[in-house]
Amino acid sequence: MTQHDPVQKARVDLTAGINKLFAASAMSASGHGNISVRIPGHDDRLLVNAGELLRPWPADDLRVAAPALRTVNDDVVVVGLDGTVHDGTPSPSVAAILKMHIGVYQARPDVNAVIHTHSPYATSYALAGVSLPARYEALLVHGQPVDIPVAPWAPRGTEEAVRSIAETFAAHPRTYAILLGNHGLLVAGDSARHAASLVVAIEEAAVSSIGAEPLGGPVPFPDHVHDLDLRLRFEEPTA
Repeated sequence: MTQHDPVQKARVDLTAGINKLFAASAMSASGHGNISVRIPGHDDRLLVNAGELLRPWPADDLRVAAPALRTVNDDVVVVGLDGTVHDGTPSPSVAAILKMHIGVYQARPDVNAVIHTHSPYATSYALAGVSLPARYEALLVHGQPVDIPVAPWAPRGTEEAVRSIAETFAAHPRTYAILLGNHGLLVAGDSARHAASLVVAIEEAAVSSIGAEPLGGPVPFPDHVHDLDLRLRFEEPTA
């Protein structure tokens, strides 16, 4: 494969997104998550992480499993939007969430990447069933000018869960992200880099919003903010 191969190009974006999430400490202690990207030139096919985002420790390794000492797992599978696995073998946990990712792409044809995490502070809002207010400027910079809504809980991987996610995105067409009730965070993006940057901004927003509560709570932006274009554009790397 060369860097111009569509699958390799998608893999580079996917691994860059994973690296950003861990570098920013936006992941839960378990490191659980999953990520997918559209394959350039093949809008009906996705590249999805095949298993853990970080390479698992060997069974005989006696060291503490510190994420900082592990490397990004670039094992991937190619999946069609109809659910057909065209290449690779997803782990059981990844196979269970493929419908969730596919549902987002079907609900939002404009997005090119989807990331699911259990980022701790964002997940606090999901557990409480409370929308995360868009009061943090970094959210605007990364294309999230509206509050992040909550999709009602349903068992993972079920048609009910997929429908809940699709209906929440449909009801909030300006959002790139939703909170999964009693579960975690689901973020879409123009690329894996964009989606990962938004995950980081959302986690920072959740931390700061909780911290602001004893001080009176986050203050809304002035009305004219909606007339401003503060969005950071994520350009494709030229190398």
